[in-house]
Amino acid sequence: MFEQTFKNIDDVLWKEAGCTTELDYTEQTSWMLFLRYLDDLEASRELEAELDSKSYSPIFDKQHRWSSWAAPKDADGKFDHDRALVGDDLIDFVNADLFPYLQGFKARADSPDTIEYKIGEIFGEIKNKFTSGYSLRDALELIDRLSFRSQDQKHELSHLYEAKIKNMGNAGRNGGEYYTPRPLIRAMIEVVDPQVGETIYDGACGSGGFLCETYEYLRAKPNLGTADLRTLQERTFIGKEKKSLAYVIATMNMILHGIEAPNLIHTNTLTENVMDLQEKDKFDIVLANPPFGGKERKEVQQNFPIKTSETAFLFLQHFIRSLKAGGRAAIVIKNTFLSNTDNASVALRKELLESCNLHTILDMPGGTFLGAGVKTVVLFFEKGEPTKRVWHYKLDPGRNMGKTNPLNDDDLAEFVKLQSDRADSDKSWTVAIEDIDKSSFDLSVRNPNAPEEAPLRSPDEIIAEMKKLDEESAKIIAQIETML
Repeated sequence: MFEQTFKNIDDVLWKEAGCTTELDYTEQTSWMLFLRYLDDLEASRELEAELDSKSYSPIFDKQHRWSSWAAPKDADGKFDHDRALVGDDLIDFVNADLFPYLQGFKARADSPDTIEYKIGEIFGEIKNKFTSGYSLRDALELIDRLSFRSQDQKHELSHLYEAKIKNMGNAGRNGGEYYTPRPLIRAMIEVVDPQVGETIYDGACGSGGFLCETYEYLRAKPNLGTADLRTLQERTFIGKEKKSLAYVIATMNMILHGIEAPNLIHTNTLTENVMDLQEKDKFDIVLANPPFGGKERKEVQQNFPIKTSETAFLFLQHFIRSLKAGGRAAIVIKNTFLSNTDNASVALRKELLESCNLHTILDMPGGTFLGAGVKTVVLFFEKGEPTKRVWHYKLDPGRNMGKTNPLNDDDLAEFVKLQSDRADSDKSWTVAIEDIDKSSFDLSVRNPNAPEEAPLRSPDEIIAEMKKLDEESAKIIAQIETML
């Protein structure tokens, strides 16, 4: 129903000089979508208050409501072109009046867990990139056609928005930071099996994929009561995100999935000292794909017992310490973590094996993460008991992964099925802790059930063969020359 509207919005953005990338398209669509959503939320709350014979205080004052500046209507409910701002007047209103007004909500809000506070947070981070008031007017009229009144409408919009985030992830290296393939997320959630009442945390939440998919997983459980639904809304999901654009997108994504005031914090998680974490700061479940390849400054490294500049390894320390005793985690990390020989990697593997039960390692194929150019594994562990045995599964979908061949749910079905009792197969095997080298804690074990691979040759052998082939080629060329 709304798919063509989204395509038309992209067409408008494509012609707009201020928007040049998929990231810009998603950002600009997000702030307009957010305000359109709030307009429907206001209308619903107003109606509920009327039915309960209660008074209602609107979030926005009259001149800043969507129906006043973005989509004024006449008495018949049709778009009122005479009252609608266009051109420079519209750009001036949005930049000089609307955005400052919205930014002020943060200071005026009663507490951080209100929709008002989220409004202030979002518009403190985002800028209007439209330079043409005529393009903006076209976009606003298209956004006004969308509706958030029913669950079906929200569901469809959430799918379309996820597709936008995926396109942003496919657009290049920077976009890929925000997108973890949803089939992988769903498999991780199924293995961890969250329950209503448990707290779920992602300290590097990107576009909010783990939190949104876990909400869908828990919402689908049978016999949920009103108290359960309130728990899911208010006391279940906690996310942190450093980058402004990702924070805005995650907020919008969670709202579209049905969480009205997402508990997302715009912060650099790694600036927290992990040694200071108290019980109230800990969670039942951690699901995350922390950024890898980044480098952190010395002052950030001081917050961790194992000093390293590698962002992902600092996040792993944070996540281990953020789990309650008995808590469960599934974390995506570079596969080099399993075998790196530097002191920090060895110390981190030792800590993980001794403080947690690292029961499963899922080895992902190359191309799982578009544009990232690295191979990854997923670590599944429980806090509090040391590791006794590790079950490995090597995912092999039987094809080259890429844009036209992305990961799908069927690819991971066998892993999820075998993982439940950690059965051995052609692609899975178990390693006992006593068989792991205690000097290196190397976890990169070759599949013992796979056919024997030809051993890698040394550089000297390869060069000798190249020389031999060159000599043979030279003889053949000499023979051909004598015949000419």
